[in-house]
Amino acid sequence: MTELLKIISQPKLRKPTMIVGWETDTAQLGTRVTDFLIKNLDAQPFADIAPEEFFPLGGVTIENDIVQFPQSTFYACREHNLIIFRSVQPRYEWHRFLSLIIDIAQDFYRVKEMYAVGGMIIMAAHTVPRETWATFSTTQFKKTLSSSQLFREMEFETPPGSRPTLNSYLLWIAKTRKLTAANLWVPVPFYLAGHDDHYAHKQVLEFFDKRLKLNLDYDTIDTSIKQQHDKLARLRQSSAEIDGYLRKLENNQGLAEEERGALVKAVDESLRKRMK
Repeated sequence: MTELLKIISQPKLRKPTMIVGWETDTAQLGTRVTDFLIKNLDAQPFADIAPEEFFPLGGVTIENDIVQFPQSTFYACREHNLIIFRSVQPRYEWHRFLSLIIDIAQDFYRVKEMYAVGGMIIMAAHTVPRETWATFSTTQFKKTLSSSQLFREMEFETPPGSRPTLNSYLLWIAKTRKLTAANLWVPVPFYLAGHDDHYAHKQVLEFFDKRLKLNLDYDTIDTSIKQQHDKLARLRQSSAEIDGYLRKLENNQGLAEEERGALVKAVDESLRKRMK
């Protein structure tokens, strides 16, 4: 399958770590985390996965009269011995596509450990403390990260007739090929799933910062977190109904379907209006 890999360069890395993130993820988590790392660590592209086997023609866009194909790119940061993979989620041939990621990880660079980032929608308020969940390819890796404040007792089974998540599929392939790997699942309040959740972005970045000693600067993210929380606070002050819904969530009470819909609509209108 190496004919589907376009190698631009071969940076010198020694058993690096790999981080995988996807576009269109919940709260744009994969995009925001990988973009932040690529920019702040000055990571450079070194390989691409050819798109024609994995994406429909309808996935192609035109910008300034130039065809724009879906991008699936590997970046390298030599200073931190790190590979970052940022991609649109493939539509077809999941196994072939994900196997190419493992090929780069194992056959080209003998990656020490791999992490895939994903958002997990929760019925909770943004004001409630959140713990990052994780699933692992090996018991030993789970023990290795036991001090990393990851919530590890996750029990989940794909519903009958449904496909597993892309990250779950990637973890399964990593396990079959004996690659040390983990999925990080960051909780996102359901009403922020269609927006940036800056708190969630920082939460997963802090894990990588501590694990890989990246010395990241969070000033811009902290500003975005404060601005978003201020917007939501003003929404609560302006609407007793919305404040009541959020209070229910803060008290671990459920919301009826129409209440959830009203909260999503109010947050959506409020954040989009103030972002103009």
